[in-house]
Amino acid sequence: MKKIIQLSILGILIAACGGGGNSTVEGILETKDLDAIRAKRNSLTEELKALEGQVKQLDEAIAELDDNSKLPLVSALTVQPEEFHHFLELQGDVMTDQNVLIYPEMAGTLYRVYVKEGQKVSKGQVLASIDDGGLSSQLAQMRTQAELSKTTFERQKRLWEQNIGSEIQFLQAKTNYEAQQSAVKQLESQVGKSTIRAPFSGIVDDVIKDQGTVVTPGPGSEIFRIVNLSDMYIDVEVPETHLPNVTPGKMVDAYFPVLGETVSTKVRQTGNFINPSNRSFIAEIPVPNTNGHIKPNLTAQVKINDYTNENAILIPQSVVSENAEGEQYVYILAEENGEVIAKKSVITPGKTQGDFLEVLDGISAGSQVIVEGARNVRDGQTVKVLDTTTTAKN
Repeated sequence: MKKIIQLSILGILIAACGGGGNSTVEGILETKDLDAIRAKRNSLTEELKALEGQVKQLDEAIAELDDNSKLPLVSALTVQPEEFHHFLELQGDVMTDQNVLIYPEMAGTLYRVYVKEGQKVSKGQVLASIDDGGLSSQLAQMRTQAELSKTTFERQKRLWEQNIGSEIQFLQAKTNYEAQQSAVKQLESQVGKSTIRAPFSGIVDDVIKDQGTVVTPGPGSEIFRIVNLSDMYIDVEVPETHLPNVTPGKMVDAYFPVLGETVSTKVRQTGNFINPSNRSFIAEIPVPNTNGHIKPNLTAQVKINDYTNENAILIPQSVVSENAEGEQYVYILAEENGEVIAKKSVITPGKTQGDFLEVLDGISAGSQVIVEGARNVRDGQTVKVLDTTTTAKN
């Protein structure tokens, strides 16, 4: 209709400009008469304004009579059940139980250091030795005395078995032999403290004392730091409200911002104590460290899967509205008397993840939820559907 009117206006203008005689635009222009040209222009302007007013009246009549021109345009989402995972996002630090400082167990001069920084060592490997101050010589002497007491005891025992000699002689020899054995073991233990060994397999992260330094047991006398990067874990403080859902075996995605890496793992252990100061408990999450990039005390952002619904109804959060009573609702498409209408549906929301909301009640599988244009419709209003999609995340 609009096109017909516009063509009519164009025809009238052409007729006005192309009539006979000097009344045409070309004829008036040829006269070179300024007053005539201005008069012709004013005449055509009045005719154009009149036609524009008529076109406006016709457009208003069309808008009033054509029902389709007043229908709100919407697009809809056909919801289908899909698997839904909710994640609890927390921050923690990388820890390891095998990150220790090695202290001397006896005083003396650090006689020899056998390892250097960055060197891999195995459990029990000798790291350094301390001057024992002559204890090794005493031990050799004591072992000789122990051998003599052993021989004396064995001979006295054979005589006693043959009823030769007194019982007191046999008991003295036995006691002397046992005392010498105990003394040797005690001195061996003291001499053993002069040798520093690796308590576990790992890497010598730091050699703190140099060879020739006088060391003594106690704080400030650390000699080595040894770290094992193969058994790492993340310690996370979890609010007590999540105690029923964060349990051993739950899936976890751990992201390390500094490294830009993400690893998938599981909760290994949860604490049995609630910290009264912040009402939280500890969750321990093992971290595979195949490339050795992860270090102790590194910050990690973890996502713990605390809830899973294999048949969840998901909708975009942006389509959800709330009424004065605090109820949340969406508009769905329904058919009534052969027309498509918008119908308000109050929903029971569940958990959210990203831009999507889980719906526990109010809409079912196959429902068509209005997405685009949801803010411009009313309950029971007839709408025109432009597009329909079938999955929430596509």
